[in-house]
Amino acid sequence: MKNLLKLFKSTPKVAVIRLNGAIGTGRGSLTDTSLAPFIEKAFTKGKPKAVALLINSPGGSPAQSALIAARIRRLAAEEELEVFAFVEDVAASGGYWLATAADQIYADDNSVLGSIGVISGGFGFHEFLKSHGVERRVHTAGESKSMMDPFQPEKEEDVIRLKEIMSHIHMNFIKQVRQRRGAKLSGENLFNGEIWLGQQAVENGLIDGISHLVPEMKSRFGDKVQFKVYGPKKGLLARFGATVLAQIEERRLWARFGL
Repeated sequence: MKNLLKLFKSTPKVAVIRLNGAIGTGRGSLTDTSLAPFIEKAFTKGKPKAVALLINSPGGSPAQSALIAARIRRLAAEEELEVFAFVEDVAASGGYWLATAADQIYADDNSVLGSIGVISGGFGFHEFLKSHGVERRVHTAGESKSMMDPFQPEKEEDVIRLKEIMSHIHMNFIKQVRQRRGAKLSGENLFNGEIWLGQQAVENGLIDGISHLVPEMKSRFGDKVQFKVYGPKKGLLARFGATVLAQIEERRLWARFGL
């Protein structure tokens, strides 16, 4: 009878959601819409014992980061499943926001984590246009419609407004981290945009330990645990379809962390 029960005993399964790349910065990047079907399947298909997030992201859109993390938390509550995050090279800025969707976060000793801050970058071309005898004509209904126009000299009032917006986003980011990490947080300067390597992140309470996906899940669910990976695959068409500007922006995000 015992042997018969063993035959019908199901093998434990862990659903793995692959979150690789910049967040919401162009075609082929991570967005809530593109990830939704994979996240839904991970939580609902095949009765997994847990869901693991495999993260390698330098960040990107705050809104998309928040939407993706919120979807993960909603499904975790609905399906009553624990979520684990495993960081590869980077979980910084929006990438770390995604990691906070997990109940426990693990990383490699060499992983880069944190960057809990907000950044806005751009270029100013007004001197270039002037030197080439080019006149740009812009007409708006609403005095703020051309805020931070790269083809006009930077205006002090625009910078003040932009910093206000960034400050609000930064506070939302801090709120997310505090809600998800709670009393685990320790150390100073956690929210000033600083980055840390794996063990430093453990000491600051940003992650729970140094560990990798397979050994950690085997230690919890047994050596016979099986993994089912979900996530978009970037084929040749997706890579060639991305705009040059989107590729430059993603390259910039990775370069901030030496990658």
